[in-house]
Amino acid sequence: MSIPRSSLDTREARAFPKAWGSEFVRAGEVRFRVWAPGAETLMLRLDDVETPMSRDAEGWFELLATGVPVGAAYCFVLPDGRRVPDPASRAQAGDVHGPSLVVDPTSYSWSDADWAGRAWESAVIYELHVGTFTPQGTFAAAAARLQHLADLGITAIEIMPVAHFAGQRGWGYDGVLIYAPHPAYGSPDAMKAFIDAAHGHGLMVFLDVVYNHFGPEGNYLPLLAPDFFDPSRHTPWGAAIAYEREQVRQFFTENALYWLEEFHLDGLRFDAIDQIKDPNSAKEILVEIAQRIREEFPLRQIHLSTEDNRNVVYLHERDERGRVLKFTGEWNDDFHNAAHVVATGETDGYYEDFADQPVRHLGRVLAEGFAYQGEPSKHTHGRPRGVQSGQQQTTAFIDFLQNHDQIGNRAKGERLSVLSGEGMRKVLGAMLLLSPHIPLMFMGEEWGETNPFLFFTDYKGTLADAVREGRRREFAKFAAFRGGGAEQIPDPNDASTFECSRLDWDKVHGSGAGSLEFTRRLLSLRRSAIVPLLTGTGGAGEVLATPEGTIAVDWAFGEETLSLRANFSAQECPLPGAGHVVIFAHPSDAAELLTQGSLPPLSIVVARTSRGEDARS
Repeated sequence: MSIPRSSLDTREARAFPKAWGSEFVRAGEVRFRVWAPGAETLMLRLDDVETPMSRDAEGWFELLATGVPVGAAYCFVLPDGRRVPDPASRAQAGDVHGPSLVVDPTSYSWSDADWAGRAWESAVIYELHVGTFTPQGTFAAAAARLQHLADLGITAIEIMPVAHFAGQRGWGYDGVLIYAPHPAYGSPDAMKAFIDAAHGHGLMVFLDVVYNHFGPEGNYLPLLAPDFFDPSRHTPWGAAIAYEREQVRQFFTENALYWLEEFHLDGLRFDAIDQIKDPNSAKEILVEIAQRIREEFPLRQIHLSTEDNRNVVYLHERDERGRVLKFTGEWNDDFHNAAHVVATGETDGYYEDFADQPVRHLGRVLAEGFAYQGEPSKHTHGRPRGVQSGQQQTTAFIDFLQNHDQIGNRAKGERLSVLSGEGMRKVLGAMLLLSPHIPLMFMGEEWGETNPFLFFTDYKGTLADAVREGRRREFAKFAAFRGGGAEQIPDPNDASTFECSRLDWDKVHGSGAGSLEFTRRLLSLRRSAIVPLLTGTGGAGEVLATPEGTIAVDWAFGEETLSLRANFSAQECPLPGAGHVVIFAHPSDAAELLTQGSLPPLSIVVARTSRGEDARS
């Protein structure tokens, strides 16, 4: 789909009406608009000239200015003289406290007019943090590495949040100006160039967006619009957002549409939606956002994913033809948590829910989506967690062995390559990449990166102290740090914490070459043998009875059956046979042994068969 571009009238070119922020109406004329019901008067300061803005009964302030050049600096001036940036700023002149800049959304010349996107079943997602993906930490430097991802077999890049946050370094989940790309990574046009280049390599690009809170520094919405928040409800990060207010809904809905339209993104990942509580609205805001996206971009393949520890399915249902109605996929923590316990034996924190028979949990996840489907959870103090998920499409689940949270929320940011042996990683890696769920990998995982990915920030003063001490208190209850040792946890604000989290690209042709080739082989097999099965509406899974420490799962796809057999135990175990056509086996003799009725320790076989073949056997 070609997106209209007009330097004269961006309002007509836009696919949706916009309430928040600055926008060119025609050449030289810019409309400035902000919801500030907390102020009776408001001034627009534009290139050092202050002009009163008009206010309506709902608290919307507006001003149409003429003779405004692209790049003009502006801010809003409160009655007490305080100057604040535009909450919907598209770019800043400096940090999050300074003036905003007028941006021309049509300034970038796209070359992706022939890009049609990719089908969801083909998705192999690669999560990356722009600041640590390359030594330079920019969009331009990341674009230079896209050929590596395309050659590997990746089909989708998921960028951790880029919304402008305080300081230079951070994960992005504490953004405060959610329309403005963080300038340390490059300008808005630099981000567009990265996405444009990715499309040229056949890669989709998804963006992680955070609609559940704002960061602790640089959020001026409470001064402009106290009613943006609901002080009677709280999240782990402060007062909850009042999603039931129409102006608040517009802010977030427009943001999602903005990224998809102006930046040509192929999808969005919605962070921690269990904290987006909207009990007082006729329609849940997440449902409204998803439906608006489907309405506004009916000809584009746009994929929406969620992170949600509740294990719900109502947001990810398909119609009778298998078409997505709202959200496309759900990050599946149950897969990671079960696999992590299998690989490491760790049972602290939320891993306690998987300490009892983790391999059994892993088998249920593969067959039915979630491990917890209404059972009581130890981690939630006995409350039931989840709903039945076996009726869902297999592609509604996004599985991973590592991601930013599961590495970076460890005290020392260790990757699985440090915590587990190579044999275990190969079996789990094959399981991840050859199951009919959608796989996600974290940057560097393809070559077994051993550099940590730590939690890092760039705060100053008392906020820096609070973050440092809060992190140490958080881990003091873990077994490794009981009785002292928390002071060894890296300081998030120390620049070295950020620097040591960068990928080491020298490993690609050195110590990581073997792992890289293993990953490339698995992704080639996925593309040729697994993806063709995922185009229909089938995929019902069944867990077969097997000895403890082993997994046998069959999925039915019309006339085809996909079978997975794995042995995580320390001895050879009897297992039911698999399909006639072996897709992958590790070690190489595992398939032959399975024909004799057993699998060796740390082994996996993935195979398929058709009903006709089954009848002839």
